Amino acid sequence: MARLALGLEYDGSAFCGWQTQPGGGAVQDHLERALAQVHGAPVATVAAGRTDAGVHATAQVVHFDAFNERPLGAWVRGVNSHLPAGVAVLWAKEVGEDFHARFGARERAYRYRLLNHRVRPAILAGKVGWVHAPLDVDAMTAAAASLVGTHDFSAFRAAECQARSPIRELRQARVAGQGSYVTFDFRANAFLHHQVRNMVGALVWIGLGRRPPEWMGGLLASRDRRLGAATFAPDGLYLVDVRYDAEWDLPASEDRILLP
Repeated sequence: MARLALGLEYDGSAFCGWQTQPGGGAVQDHLERALAQVHGAPVATVAAGRTDAGVHATAQVVHFDAFNERPLGAWVRGVNSHLPAGVAVLWAKEVGEDFHARFGARERAYRYRLLNHRVRPAILAGKVGWVHAPLDVDAMTAAAASLVGTHDFSAFRAAECQARSPIRELRQARVAGQGSYVTFDFRANAFLHHQVRNMVGALVWIGLGRRPPEWMGGLLASRDRRLGAATFAPDGLYLVDVRYDAEWDLPASEDRILLP
C-alpha cells in the first residue's frame, strides 16, 4: 500500500462544497470516483480544508491510500480524464504513511477577490465578490491589522463550527486595492468555519463607513458573533496555499488566480 498526496484546484461554483454529499455533487465525490477509475478499486480521500459550496481552491491538498500501484502520471493525467471541467489534479507525490493532509498542515492561506464597481460582474460572476458602493481601502487596512495575532475568533465563527477551540493564530491580514478590485489575504495556522467570510464582511462594513476601523478590535474582543456583519458571499474566496513540514517536499503553491 502507498499513500499519495495530490494538489488540486477547482471552481467551487460548480459543486456543493468539498465534503461528500448524499447526492454525490461534492468535489470529494467526483475526485473519489475518478481515482477509483484509475485505481481499479474505491479510495477514500482526506483534504486539508473542507471548503464550502461556492468556495474555490487553487492549492487544495488531499491524501489517499492506494493498494494498486500506478505511475505518478496516472494520478494526474489519468484521473483528470475522468474529472469534470471544474476540477483538476495539479500534481501527485508519494508520501509516508504518517502524512496527513488535514492534521499535518502547518499553515493555510485564503484570498478573497472583490469587485468594487457600480455594475455587478458578468464574465467573473461566481469568481469574485461584489460591492457597488465605494470602499475605503485605507480604513479596511487599518482595521485588518487588529486581527493579526493569536486570538479567540468566536466573533467570526459560524454557529455550526465544529472546532474544539476558537483560538487561532492569524499571521497575515492584508487588504490591497488595484483598480476596481480589492484583494483580502489571510494566512493562519488554521481557520474556523466561515471565519474568512465573516472577517471580510466586517471589513466591508468598515470600508463602507458603517463602522470605524477601531470597531474591529472591539468586535474581536466581544467574542460575540451576533455583533458582526453578515457572512459574506463565497464567490470570491479561494484556498490558495497549504504548507507542511519541509520533510514532505511537496510542490509549492502557484498563484493561479488569473484575474485583473
